[in-house]
Amino acid sequence: MAKRAYTPRDIEAKKYECFDWDGEWLSAFGNPAINSKWVVLGPSASGKSSFVMQLSKKLCEYGPVLYLPFEEGVGMEFQRRLKLMKMGEVQGKFTVAPDDTLEELEERLSRPKSPRFVIVDSFQVSEWSYEQAMELMKRFPNKGFVFISQEYKGQPMGKAAIRLRYIADMKVRVAGYKAYCQGRSAGEPGNYYVVWEEGVLMTSNNL
Repeated sequence: MAKRAYTPRDIEAKKYECFDWDGEWLSAFGNPAINSKWVVLGPSASGKSSFVMQLSKKLCEYGPVLYLPFEEGVGMEFQRRLKLMKMGEVQGKFTVAPDDTLEELEERLSRPKSPRFVIVDSFQVSEWSYEQAMELMKRFPNKGFVFISQEYKGQPMGKAAIRLRYIADMKVRVAGYKAYCQGRSAGEPGNYYVVWEEGVLMTSNNL
């Protein structure tokens, strides 16, 4: 049986639930759909992990967030970042599952009142294939997924991550404690999100 083909009128009639962001979030990222797919990358010690935690806290305003810290687990550095970002303020909306397999994650997301957003940190350490990631997003089309990617020479590390970035709605690169959006719903041209103001100043002074 042939799959459905859409007319322009069908597409124009579709409704999307979007973030009602303002301020620095709006200027850097616009108002993307809540179920957008994100890929966030950046070099080591660039502010990427801090940005992802800030984004996680912001997403908690719109629904429960599940964080999968495959890369660093729930060690002392992760604990320090939680305290620094005051994640206790979103207690009950932010949960962490460092050891979920893909099958366990799918089971978790199938439950009533399951997380609305999933943070995968990092895609490389998850060892999922591109096809597995795509199948997960197709199975749960109403959820937002944020994939953190390791970087090599300014690009996602590995062919699967490169392919994933191509299809992402929101493509964010963090460098020098600034998050630049290159996604389909980017904010005002030239704007960026400041992850850590003191870090930006130090980086600028070093330059």
